[in-house]
Amino acid sequence: MSRKCELTGVGVQFGNNVSHSQRKTRRRFEPNIKIVKCHSELTGQEYKLKVVARCLRSIEKAGGFDSYMLNAKVFKMSDNAKSIRKEIKKIKYKVAA
Repeated sequence: MSRKCELTGVGVQFGNNVSHSQRKTRRRFEPNIKIVKCHSELTGQEYKLKVVARCLRSIEKAGGFDSYMLNAKVFKMSDNAKSIRKEIKKIKYKVAA
């Protein structure tokens, strides 16, 4: 199970623990991954995604899951998220026409 957000691409970072004596040892900074079910109003389905907690705030700020998916950067998304975005986009433009 990779520690990576499916929507933003945020993953594990590496750095150092620095003690009082300035000794440096390597460590991992893991993202705050949550497994959530996001409901799409356009498709009427729920999608299970691994998302960073900060991204959940971004979804709320964007006005919901559908609007976030339509405005998000595609090159950072996982293949699963790209296919969800494609479904949402297809239905949105079918309704608009």
